[in-house]
Amino acid sequence: MRTIIALVFVFVFSSCAFAQTVEERLQELEKTMKKQEQTIQELKTLQKTVKQQEQTISEQRRLIEILSAKVQKPQPPAAPPAATAVETASAEQVQQEVEELKEQVGSVAQAQKKQILSVFNPAIGLVGETVFSYSGKGSKATGSDRPGGWDVNQRSVELNLAATIDPFAKGYAVINASADPITGEATASVEEAALQTTSLPCNLELKAGRFFGEFGRLAYIHDHELPFVNRPLVLDQYIGGESRTDGAQLNWLLPTEHYYSLTVGVGDGFGSVPNDVGDFNNGNFRNFGGLSFFGRGSTSFDLTPDLSLEPGISGLANPNTLDRGGVLALPNNTPVTLPEFPGSTLALRERSLEGVDLTLSWKPLRNNQFNSIIWGTELLHSGNRYDVMPTPGGALFSPFSRDVDSYGMYSYIVYKWSREWSAGFLFDGLEDAANNANRTFAYSPFITWTISHWNQLRLQYTHTDHNTESGLRPDDAVYLQWDWIIGSHSHGWQQR
Repeated sequence: MRTIIALVFVFVFSSCAFAQTVEERLQELEKTMKKQEQTIQELKTLQKTVKQQEQTISEQRRLIEILSAKVQKPQPPAAPPAATAVETASAEQVQQEVEELKEQVGSVAQAQKKQILSVFNPAIGLVGETVFSYSGKGSKATGSDRPGGWDVNQRSVELNLAATIDPFAKGYAVINASADPITGEATASVEEAALQTTSLPCNLELKAGRFFGEFGRLAYIHDHELPFVNRPLVLDQYIGGESRTDGAQLNWLLPTEHYYSLTVGVGDGFGSVPNDVGDFNNGNFRNFGGLSFFGRGSTSFDLTPDLSLEPGISGLANPNTLDRGGVLALPNNTPVTLPEFPGSTLALRERSLEGVDLTLSWKPLRNNQFNSIIWGTELLHSGNRYDVMPTPGGALFSPFSRDVDSYGMYSYIVYKWSREWSAGFLFDGLEDAANNANRTFAYSPFITWTISHWNQLRLQYTHTDHNTESGLRPDDAVYLQWDWIIGSHSHGWQQR
């Protein structure tokens, strides 16, 4: 019995122990499974990271292959030691120039802070022009405003002032004193005084005041800037010299790859036409048609690296010139008598002028400052309507008017072979603006010695021919022009 009871106890305790052992094993197995699941998740994340790294490595390999291919291309031979030394010296020189430029900019900025009255003074320059000449005929025989024989003409003493007004505009003025051909007395006048914008949008530039309107190639150029001594005859006759006007002018540089420039302007006069109002019937009242309207278009073409072509067209219209000066308002303000009406005079009623100009320039790239050839020409058409006054001092409006179409041109060539020396030839030909039967031709070789930018001498010979209709006689003249500049002068003597 005791034995049986002992066996029962042993069985019960062993069963309990076995059950406890299985439960513990199950718990441990669950923990193990959880750890394995966590490990699997970590492995999946690691697998994604590995794929991303493999993709990055692949892209880097492709980049390395591309760079390796570029590196393996044949490279230019290495510069010789002398060239390397030159490049090093050049780099050092550039660095030095940059440092000097920084110092200059700093000094300018410091100077702008100074409260000194002289800082606001404009740039001032003085230009003198003296013309020594000898003409074989008197002024009545040649129609010139200068006497024949020996003559010294202080043609101009020009005072130039220019300054920046603010960030949006600049201003300039030219005061000119010209000597009277008879008395020799010089009379000063305001030749130019204008305001010019500097920051308008759309490549626009506006000029207003008294200035030389942009017409043709040389009409808006001062006398001392011309490539020859005297202004072409056709410009003196059809425009009245320089294209001075009191008004406004708008220039537009077209936003295209190729260069195109358009200019339009309006003023109450153009050239030497008087600025007074002489329409007596309207009581000195200027109509809109009494204004002068002008414009110009130009462009440029590079035919070769050394050869360029610059064409341009210009136009001028003054629909009612009787608002401009009354009975004797001709382009050069000179009375005209018609042979078919002895004692008659003309009053300019309507004025129009059209022009085409062309400039061909050869300037080699290797020596463009000291070697060049410039050929310029301009053809003008004058279409005017005149009122015929039967007798001097007659009625303002005559029973009939006279339409006159006249043509004129000039052409010149200038060869520059050194810094100081150049020479050329000018041809003039025109029909009179009031009587196209009167024709004049002139031939002028010249040579120029540019001593410096501020000092210049020019010698010119001119032979002038007139047809029999004009009543004028041929003439030969020699001119010696001496120009000089003191102080600032922005335009100087440029090649034109």
